Amino acid sequence: MASWRIRRPPEWGVDPVPEGLRTLRTFDVFVLWSSLGVGLLVLAAGTLLVTLGLTIAESIAIALAGSLIGGLMLAGAAHHGSRAGVPTMVSLRPILGRAGSYAPTALNVLQLLGWAAFELLVMGYAAAVITNNVLGPWTAAIFVPIFGAVVAALALGGPLVVVRQWLEKFAIWLVYGSTAAIAAALALRGLDVGARPVAGAFAGPASYLLALDLVIVMPVSWWPLVSDYNRFARRGRDSALGTTAGYAVANTAFYVLGAALLAFGLSQSPPISDFLIAIGLLGLGFLPLLFILVDETDNAFANIYSTAVSLQNLVPGRKQLWLIIAATGIAMAGAWLLLPGGYPFGSGYENFLLLIGGLFVPLLGVVIADSFLVRRGGYRPDEFSTGAPRVRGFAFASWVPGIALYFGIVYGLIPGFPPVGATLPSFGLAAGLHLVFAKAAALRAADRPPATGPRNG
Repeated sequence: MASWRIRRPPEWGVDPVPEGLRTLRTFDVFVLWSSLGVGLLVLAAGTLLVTLGLTIAESIAIALAGSLIGGLMLAGAAHHGSRAGVPTMVSLRPILGRAGSYAPTALNVLQLLGWAAFELLVMGYAAAVITNNVLGPWTAAIFVPIFGAVVAALALGGPLVVVRQWLEKFAIWLVYGSTAAIAAALALRGLDVGARPVAGAFAGPASYLLALDLVIVMPVSWWPLVSDYNRFARRGRDSALGTTAGYAVANTAFYVLGAALLAFGLSQSPPISDFLIAIGLLGLGFLPLLFILVDETDNAFANIYSTAVSLQNLVPGRKQLWLIIAATGIAMAGAWLLLPGGYPFGSGYENFLLLIGGLFVPLLGVVIADSFLVRRGGYRPDEFSTGAPRVRGFAFASWVPGIALYFGIVYGLIPGFPPVGATLPSFGLAAGLHLVFAKAAALRAADRPPATGPRNG
């Protein structure tokens, strides 16, 4: 009797991806990152721009500027990891040391599980809205494991399958079409782009700069996993161009749509603060929301898949299959825990975004300074495995002050600090310190007398 077996593609954990599998072109990378740059959580983040008191016109300018800055930072983060063919957390070994890379890996796993829980939660809410709570008050909770199973299946397929078979052939075209439909419907509503829907929250330059931080943090939240996918790019140029263009375009569009949807909702009588319900009031039915929901699965896929890949930096011998199943289970449990809290995309979500920014923006400064200015891409292949030092202390000495500066600015703990936002100062401080400390370490190494062997006689 013939037997049937489901065969999955080979997994690539901490080992470099072979040249033969580095096949993603610029268009492929563009599709991947434009897909990851859209989603219901990005719409939710876009609504925060309006709650800060910004107009739609100001939201457009802030979203464009922040997305361009964040897209370039994201592409820069992918530089040396993609060239070496290794995941992002493994690419930190030459910079932080092998054991040193465990600290950001642990933080990355926590943030990815948090993102995955939020993704499954918002997908459950969207399904409840689309079906008009067909299964009663537990509709969202019942849909969470359904979406969890879909996401786990995509993660088991791996990046090449998701990009070539799911996104390019199906999902991305649905989301492009639904995005255009929502944008056109909002434009026909004649929203006043110069009005402040939440005028009382506007605080002048401070609102602009906090809004810029909230836009930049979305692409920054992806950099700890960017090389998990871009290591499959054919060339460095494909990785850089596809990532920057794809993410900047998509992130800008969805932040602006999120802001406009909230402004539209608040203009209704009675006012509506739920952007999911606002989509349904545009006269398009719920098809656009359904199409975005279909594409949302790849965002959750990325969080689950990269959780498994990041954990393999800590436990290289573990199979992705079991790590993916475990991560999916934890994310579903997290989504269920968040459900009783009601609408979850207000101040708690904003603080989650700022927490990610505070931890990972300064580390990105260290990574880019080391990759482009200190080492200039000159990493030996063995430094991504056994040849890495245990810990490079001066990299941590650069990262930690950047974290302190970020949170000090965001939460007003530094009296008299100018209103310049937290992202760029913390990034610049960490990068500058790393340059100074790396130069000092090189000078000390040059001054050391060469080792001599025992004399004969």
